[in-house]
Amino acid sequence: MTDSRPPLSVLDLSILSRGRTSAEALAETTALAQHVDRLGYRRFWVAEHHNMTTVASTSPPVLIAHLAARTEHLRVGSGGVMLPNHPTLVVAEQFAVLEALHPGRIDLGIGRAPGTGRATALALRRSPDALGAEDFPRHLVDLMGMLGDRRSDHGMWERFRATPVATSSPEIWLLGSSDYSAQLAGILGLPFAFAHHFDMGGTVEAAHLYRSRFEPSPVLDEPHLLVTASVITADTDDEAQRQGLPGRIGLLARRTGRFEPLMPPEEANEHPDLAAAMQLRTDRLVGDPATVVAGLEDLVASTGANELMISTSTYGLDARLRSFELLAEAWGLDAP
Repeated sequence: MTDSRPPLSVLDLSILSRGRTSAEALAETTALAQHVDRLGYRRFWVAEHHNMTTVASTSPPVLIAHLAARTEHLRVGSGGVMLPNHPTLVVAEQFAVLEALHPGRIDLGIGRAPGTGRATALALRRSPDALGAEDFPRHLVDLMGMLGDRRSDHGMWERFRATPVATSSPEIWLLGSSDYSAQLAGILGLPFAFAHHFDMGGTVEAAHLYRSRFEPSPVLDEPHLLVTASVITADTDDEAQRQGLPGRIGLLARRTGRFEPLMPPEEANEHPDLAAAMQLRTDRLVGDPATVVAGLEDLVASTGANELMISTSTYGLDARLRSFELLAEAWGLDAP
């Protein structure tokens, strides 16, 4: 890999395309993980979303176990586990088992959003009193402590073990799309992953805030920032733009409160909402490899990112595999 360029990783949500089943979406995620494993990508993270008609990735620990068993080199992890949805001890136990099964290959990315709507969050947490995230920092510190990173004299680790005799620990990341998460990651000295692919802005500001608040910790001597980016590349710019049309329609649908499976590019090209969708502001990078690489280099320059994580949504698996293949070649990744 070119020395001046940071490593690339992958974020995948197991998004459904029209006419496909959850099983097919998960099979495509598996095929993608195996593909990028051979290309030299560093990490492969899966998300936690609930009760959505377009996302099959609902249980990161289950999917991580499956993917880690079917790849060889990738670090496999969560992007992320939404900690307020789960008992802290359960998350610690799940990831202690994953780490024992695949030592040195497991990442535990933690977020505080519900990953769903209010009604589903209530079903997950089983009490209206649990819908807030006020206790998130305490629960995060308890989780860290049960997985070996103890930051105080007292915590859940005094009474509970995530696993009887651990020999290694998963790498814990804090995820976020706000100043709050950037500051907390800095204060705790954790690696921080910022969701630039959310198209919400504030990426440069969050990167600066994370670094300005960073305090060295038992796990990090200096800040370590990962920035996600939504990318589609193809052999030509025209083909990349064509493959990006379904995602454009999907972006407009989500911003108007609708969640729909990805449609074929040909149908997206004739969609009555296409003109409106193309007017939406987005940080997505779509184009031939040279165009995408230039955009990613600009993102690194503006944020100082130590790693980039790529999210690519296309209607067909072949287009997705080709996008990651072309990007790996253009970025200069070294195959294992």
